[in-house]
Amino acid sequence: MKVILQKDVKGLGKTGDVVNASDGYARNFLLPKGLAVEASTGNLNNVKQQKQAEAKRKADELAEAEKLKERLSKVTVTLTAKSGEGGRLFGSITNKEIAENLEKQHHIALDKRKIVLNDPIKELGETLVDVKVYPGVNGTLKVKVQAEN
Repeated sequence: MKVILQKDVKGLGKTGDVVNASDGYARNFLLPKGLAVEASTGNLNNVKQQKQAEAKRKADELAEAEKLKERLSKVTVTLTAKSGEGGRLFGSITNKEIAENLEKQHHIALDKRKIVLNDPIKELGETLVDVKVYPGVNGTLKVKVQAEN
């Protein structure tokens, strides 16, 4: 019996897959538990439309991510911090502080986990920081740290 999976089923397939399952397995387990629906013409058309809508949504998200990447490359986030001799900071600048100041200064909301800092910034000056905008889309952000008077 052909069925369309509504949820991932171990050993059978993922959500939206059209698979052949034995009649007993489909009637006694998959259908009653809501894990699958029968692969009728109407249901197949619904799945096709859902997949098209999902593809369009992902394409739109990718386009938005590319725009954000371009916007971030033109932006400089300026932070002030206490520093000692030689331009060393008393503390450090973290991705959380960068995200907060990015929103305050440029009105760009970005999750702090998307800002990639291998080590916190501990010196004055400009630093290029990597940003994971979207899976497969990475941008850079310029962060300028100034001494506090």
